[in-house]
Amino acid sequence: MNIIFYIVARLLHMISAITGLSYNEINIIVYYFCIPFSWLAMLDKFFDFHWFKIGFALLTVVFLVLGPNFGKFCDALFTRSVEFLNLFSNYGMNYITASVVICVILPLMVYALLCLMLYWKYR
Repeated sequence: MNIIFYIVARLLHMISAITGLSYNEINIIVYYFCIPFSWLAMLDKFFDFHWFKIGFALLTVVFLVLGPNFGKFCDALFTRSVEFLNLFSNYGMNYITASVVICVILPLMVYALLCLMLYWKYR
């Protein structure tokens, strides 16, 4: 689990260095915007419409325009995410293991399910 955690963290740090955004901002963008948007795009493809991704994009734009300072928001949300992952210590998982399960394995399982749905629809 440690190697997966460090690979993902290193990748996010590299993106942060390239974009000039903080690690926390990149983390929030990836896990709270990009991944959900890609899932919604796949659902739109499955249902043959565009409402999920359009709705999510509109909500995101409204949030970015009307919302709080993005950097502070990301720092606060990242802190809450860390607190959430640390709750899994009650079930025998440390922060790194919980991060890999919740932030890598679970999203991959959702992608696998969505890919299967699309495969069965278009085969």
